[in-house]
Amino acid sequence: MAADTTRTRPVVVPCDPAWRERGAALGRELRSALGPLAVRVEHIGSTSIPGMAAKPVYDLQVSVDDLDEAARAFEVPLAERGFEASPYRQDHVPAGSGDDPARWAKRFWTRRGHSGEDINLHVRCTGSPNERLALLFRDWFLAHPEAVPAYAAFKLTLADVVPDTGTYADVKDPVVDLIVTVAEPWAATTGWTPQPRI
Repeated sequence: MAADTTRTRPVVVPCDPAWRERGAALGRELRSALGPLAVRVEHIGSTSIPGMAAKPVYDLQVSVDDLDEAARAFEVPLAERGFEASPYRQDHVPAGSGDDPARWAKRFWTRRGHSGEDINLHVRCTGSPNERLALLFRDWFLAHPEAVPAYAAFKLTLADVVPDTGTYADVKDPVVDLIVTVAEPWAATTGWTPQPRI
């Protein structure tokens, strides 16, 4: 079982311009390793957004048709690449959505201290609201670079004042909820749909 990374101090650093390209390369490597059950693999999160401050950990999302089948099939290839399974099996449900938490299920692996980069690997169902939100969050910022400095400054300040990454995530989640309230009308107006980037 993976170590509890929620009790470590958060480390957020200014953007490294190499993150985006390296994250995409890691996604391609994982897609090859995981085989056809990985419907798509995407580089998500702050390291996928130019100019965004971030924890120096790549977030990758694997979209699958069946979480349990994928978890069984991915166990060996992920372990061979230094990943450990996490007990976390659900994402934060945005405040006020009233959505069934079961629709926000996922499987989650982490890689830390490996010969390669540190990675959070989120496995989510194709078409699920949490799969969509991760892509919308990234794509809204890509379309609105003027919003990046404010969110980056928020993250840098937050990391300096909270005791651990668990608290960091708890404070950050409602801010992400606020961003989504702006991103959803943008998606509706522009006709945005998730498009593969890897």
